[in-house]
Amino acid sequence: MKRPDHKSDCPVNYTVEIFGDTWSMIIYRDMATFGKRTFGEFLASEERIGPSVLAERLVHLEKKGIISKAQDSKDKRKVIYTLTADGIKAVPILYEIAVWGSTTYANPISHPAWFESMELEKAKVTNAWRIALEAGDSFFSGQQSAISQLGLSL
Repeated sequence: MKRPDHKSDCPVNYTVEIFGDTWSMIIYRDMATFGKRTFGEFLASEERIGPSVLAERLVHLEKKGIISKAQDSKDKRKVIYTLTADGIKAVPILYEIAVWGSTTYANPISHPAWFESMELEKAKVTNAWRIALEAGDSFFSGQQSAISQLGLSL
């Protein structure tokens, strides 16, 4: 008998089955926060994900509808990963995880603009972040970055 795609229909279980492992959330963070889009960019992350685990997690996130992939129009050998509409809707999850880690961990390291954004209203920050992602940018990078929309400087 084939095992179902998910353990239960509980919304918390559904979310945890998508984002509940370290690597899926780190890949998501890299895309939404830093604008990473290629396999090589993900491999260069500080956490040092292995290539086979990265490939498996990218397939998982694509299968779950969080990311999509397409050939790079300039280099057909390269694949570009982007967040889907459902991936963009998950920004509040990443925001809350990042805030919790920033306020609970004794020695958090991030760009000062991140800590400045935590002083702003949550809805304002997550809305700017979503607008940035919809424009193809990220929290920190691009003309429509959340940082630029919030009037913070890099």
